[in-house]
Amino acid sequence: MNRSYSLDVTAPLLRTQGYVDGRWVSAASVFPVLDPATGQEIARVADCGPAEAKQAVDAAYKAFHSWKQYSAKERSVLLRKWFDLLTLHKEDLAKLITFECGKPMRESLGEMAYSASFLEWFSEEARRVYGDIVPSPAKDRKILLLKQPVGVASIITPWNFPSAMITRKVGAALAAGCTVVVKPAEDTPLSALALAELAEQAGIPAGVFNVVPCSREKTPSVGEVLCTDPLVAKISFTGSTATGKVLLKLAADTVKKASMELGGHAPFIVFDSADVDMAVGGAMASKFRNSGQTCVCSNRFLVQSGIYDRFMEKLGRAMDAELRLGHGSEPDTTQGPLINTRAAEKVAHQISDAVSRGAKLLKGGKRLDGSFMEPTLLGDVTTEMLCTKEETFGPLLPVIRFNSEDEALAIANASNVGLAGYFYSQDVSQIWRVAEALEVGLVGVNEGLLSTPEATFGGVKQSGLGREGSKYGIDEYLEIKYMCFGGLKP
Repeated sequence: MNRSYSLDVTAPLLRTQGYVDGRWVSAASVFPVLDPATGQEIARVADCGPAEAKQAVDAAYKAFHSWKQYSAKERSVLLRKWFDLLTLHKEDLAKLITFECGKPMRESLGEMAYSASFLEWFSEEARRVYGDIVPSPAKDRKILLLKQPVGVASIITPWNFPSAMITRKVGAALAAGCTVVVKPAEDTPLSALALAELAEQAGIPAGVFNVVPCSREKTPSVGEVLCTDPLVAKISFTGSTATGKVLLKLAADTVKKASMELGGHAPFIVFDSADVDMAVGGAMASKFRNSGQTCVCSNRFLVQSGIYDRFMEKLGRAMDAELRLGHGSEPDTTQGPLINTRAAEKVAHQISDAVSRGAKLLKGGKRLDGSFMEPTLLGDVTTEMLCTKEETFGPLLPVIRFNSEDEALAIANASNVGLAGYFYSQDVSQIWRVAEALEVGLVGVNEGLLSTPEATFGGVKQSGLGREGSKYGIDEYLEIKYMCFGGLKP
């Protein structure tokens, strides 16, 4: 990356202070945000600590008492205004994503549409939080079940979708009547702060939406406040399974409600009955989006022996034809950098481990400048190799050959996580059998891209707790209160 790239966005959207109680706040120190493609500093952001986190929790708690009194229609209107502003400023918001996260501009624009869609969806769901009237066994009483907001929610989000991971959680929380404190990933705080600027412009009241950015060094102490403060009623976290377990332990002392969207290890199975061209297209979309850095990226590719050779040949040709490495702001780039050099080192290590155990390197394999990694295709992969045992989060496509459906399912399900799974088949009976047998929370059948606000998002096993998106996403921010209305004269 010899060229110099500069981030050019409208001034109000490039915010570098924390946002607490409707005010922009500085901290004692700042931390740098780097462009992962060049290593250049884009901005310096307030490095908030436990004191600022506590102020944000207190502000959210105070605001909760008035925000929960807003009618569902009033909350709906404000979320809709916020959605309209995201849509209006999508180009600038996409540029922020490209520069701090590295993804190609076309994908960043896609993320902004996805991000805005959650505010639109939950602005509509706000008005559909229905309780129940239950037939009573006694004539002198009525049984009512009411749904009420849980309170302050701590929202801890990752860098790979720096805008959408916030709106998917916050849209539901605000629609339910909760208030939030957001701790964005240290690599990508600018998108979160831009959302705060637009929330303010939309008229969302002070204290309802707070953002506390911090460096990697301050993250544990800020996270501890957000997960242990008694005024916080709920935590929602997206990130690694290891970190999720730490946060659950912290939340246990005060018995907080928790949603966890944790690591995945998605299988992508291609059966002999598959449409091979469709399967190759799905593999390209599922593996190489955001250079392989999504929670639902396919990680282990299983291809049945009858079509293995044909699939590998067509996939290799598609990789040559469609993948272009470069800075995300270049129009023909499809593959940006990985988020940092540690991420690139992890992928390089998985490749060398696989090759040392007998995998064939068919494409790529090289670590390039900075955190760039060549898209890599490995054949003759076995389940003993590291790339089939742990999540990669990079542009590595390892292919295992299998013979029977039972064998494929045994390999696919031999994991302690289960977020997404994909398979390609034209056999209707097989489709039902495999979709029901896969131990995952999301299944793509003849489809490599699944996410939409209308559907649930979440995993089974150690991939997490709870669901985001859909009509069920708002339930994570609600309690059910039973009201027994007695003393009635029959």
